[in-house]
Amino acid sequence: MRRLTCEMCGSTDIVKKDGMFVCIHCNTKYSVEEAKKMMSKGTENVSRTASTDNSDELANLYQIARRSKDDNNAENAAKYYEMVLLKDPTSWEAYFYMIYFKAIGSTILQIKSAANSVSNCIDTVLKLIKDHIEGREEQIKAVNEVAERCIAISEMLYNAAKNHYNGIDIQNREKYKQEFVSNCCAARNINYILGDNIDRIFGDYRELHPTAVFTWNEGIVKHNELMLFFANKKANKKIIMEHVAKIRKYNPSYNPPRLNTGGCYVATAVYGSYDCPQVWTLRRYRDYTLAETWYGRAFIRTYYKVSPTLVKWFGHKNWFKKMWKGKLDRMVEELKAKGVDDTPYEDRNW
Repeated sequence: MRRLTCEMCGSTDIVKKDGMFVCIHCNTKYSVEEAKKMMSKGTENVSRTASTDNSDELANLYQIARRSKDDNNAENAAKYYEMVLLKDPTSWEAYFYMIYFKAIGSTILQIKSAANSVSNCIDTVLKLIKDHIEGREEQIKAVNEVAERCIAISEMLYNAAKNHYNGIDIQNREKYKQEFVSNCCAARNINYILGDNIDRIFGDYRELHPTAVFTWNEGIVKHNELMLFFANKKANKKIIMEHVAKIRKYNPSYNPPRLNTGGCYVATAVYGSYDCPQVWTLRRYRDYTLAETWYGRAFIRTYYKVSPTLVKWFGHKNWFKKMWKGKLDRMVEELKAKGVDDTPYEDRNW
């Protein structure tokens, strides 16, 4: 008789429950008769090498892990890829997806740590691909797979942080602004770090230059959206321009988005976000009504000269927000009644 071993994942952690034998790792169930047959095989194949057993077990673990990945079962995918990694420590797939699916299952409070864990694994994952995957085409395929997943989770975590912040009552947003910015920056950094590492490790692979360019651009777009929340805009503009230069190394004609160094200062201070329905309405009014006339443009220029100082001095004061909120609320309602939308909006160049 041999020890009862799960034929699906190779685990020996099997318990008897409700008249069935159940593998606690993959939840495969065996009847009593099936279990007896499995154990009665005895030692007839004892001569099989341990490496063969390990190979079968590893193949089974990969099968379960990939099935969980395809089903978007984050909990099981993370668990089984971690088991794969213990048996195959050079597997980029196991190392990356173990961390990726743990990050997928993160809560709002874990956004920053989840994003950082993805960023921190990128260097190792790409080195594993370079050192242990044979063939240029297979390496490129693996890198693009990692890039696609990194871009997706960066977007997911970034939007989760944004939506959570915009869902906080306007009166309380100020207390959560720093947490919001930290979470968004951590999600954005996935893009920057991915592009930097592709460039450093696979810089001689021309086929991967567009991937690096795309992911750098994704980081720039997110960074630009956050500019209004930074006290040191000059330093952040420098970081953006450094990544613009990296893109232009491979795409000399690249034009970055217009740097979002200011706009709707008072409304942003009052509503707590540059991207919320009220501010979207006001920005549309600015771009498609005020900006259409010379006196409207003159007002905008004057506003941009005066309002940053006002917001810097008083933007955090409750009396300032209360004084302006009623006026802006009425203005927004009037504009909406005239057909000005309050849906997501990208600023117009004028």
